[in-house]
Amino acid sequence: MTKPVHIIGAGLAGSEAAWQIAEMGVPVILHEMRPSRMTDAHQTGGFAELVCSNSFRSDDKLGNAVGLLHEEMRMAGSLIMGMGDMTKLPAGGALAVDRDGFSDAVTTILQQHPLITSEYGEVKGLPPKSWGNTIIATGPLTAPSLAKDILKTTGEDSLAFFDAIAPIVYKDSIDFSKAWFQSRYDKKGPGGDGADYINCPLDQTQYKRFIEALNTAEKTEFKDFEKDTPYFESCLPIEVMASRGPQTLRFGPMKPVGLTNPHNPTVKAHAIVQLRQDNALGTLYNMVGFQTKMKYGAQTEIFKTIPGLENAVFARLGGIHRNTFINSPKLLNKQLQLKVRPDLRFAGQIMGVEGYVESAALGLVTGRMAAAQALGNKYPVPPLTTALGALVEHVTGGFITGPKSKFQPMNVNFGLFPPMEGIIYKDENGNRIKGKNKTRYRKRLHAERALRDIRAWL
Repeated sequence: MTKPVHIIGAGLAGSEAAWQIAEMGVPVILHEMRPSRMTDAHQTGGFAELVCSNSFRSDDKLGNAVGLLHEEMRMAGSLIMGMGDMTKLPAGGALAVDRDGFSDAVTTILQQHPLITSEYGEVKGLPPKSWGNTIIATGPLTAPSLAKDILKTTGEDSLAFFDAIAPIVYKDSIDFSKAWFQSRYDKKGPGGDGADYINCPLDQTQYKRFIEALNTAEKTEFKDFEKDTPYFESCLPIEVMASRGPQTLRFGPMKPVGLTNPHNPTVKAHAIVQLRQDNALGTLYNMVGFQTKMKYGAQTEIFKTIPGLENAVFARLGGIHRNTFINSPKLLNKQLQLKVRPDLRFAGQIMGVEGYVESAALGLVTGRMAAAQALGNKYPVPPLTTALGALVEHVTGGFITGPKSKFQPMNVNFGLFPPMEGIIYKDENGNRIKGKNKTRYRKRLHAERALRDIRAWL
């Protein structure tokens, strides 16, 4: 007889929230406007569709904050991580998934759950209070009618930035007399063998011409109200990075370190373009870090100057879409409820986090809090020492305040965690730990603390 929790949006956050709520024994009504109304970036009506990269990034639970977040979510019985592990693809030290297989798996398991009802069609505006316990998980592509109603209710301006999409290439159109398979430093990841990326080398002259072409390429024109929208720093278009200096890309997505060209092993490449497997069949590869706002003609012409991609056939060219998020620290309380309407919670990217995993993580937390409320209880906030807790703190006030400060989206990182006092940087033999080893040691201590502390919360 428990009243159902309504969830608006069946992306990664909404799907994870629905799963967590239903697994706690509370019924769910999951609202999704696709496919009756599509967005500028989605291509299907499936739940948890991945519209940009197919990577969940690093899976290193002791050396990387997002890898730690993976592990915390697995411990919490995460649907998104479970289906991600089930549909994983080789990707070096990262966890990449077959995007279609992943979405199909999430859709199927939610539609078959006895406590979850799917309702299709756009929810125009904020839901009526008669719905009661509701989660808004509409993501970065929230429909204008709902976004407008949120602004009207909160009285706060939302912020927006552009999120760019990288091109996808058919593997059989790549010239392997110039390209080769290798992971950086031959690092193996989940399901990988240390040779998970396709690498295309550029010498100094080729790189210089490539940068010049990016800087002069015809770009997509923005509407007047979009022209001052800032990009998210971790997902800059390739041509924006190039405009910051001729060497920027060589220290970013085109860095040549940790790779050796077997076709010419004595000559070090000046820059390297990497492509990562995008589907289970291994027929499609994503150009890593090559999100772009160039027009389609310019993309095809410029990217075909990359050695190995002269005859490339693109399954999808790069694109760009607007991303909207609320001023969460001012609008939400620690239970992730809208202060002016406590019947409404938010989850996922619309709250001001970046990344698939971060969005799903806040769906997990919000879902548990909503389910507890439906059962007459109150679910505690995850400890700040954990990755889940650090994300909740970020969206509820854990950012620098001041007259010129602005709340901005962020990926999970160890900088969001409280510092550890009294660390002794010595190994088991008593030798001092220095430099990069010191940083790795500190990250490991943070991760071990987080994994201890998350168990009590779970």
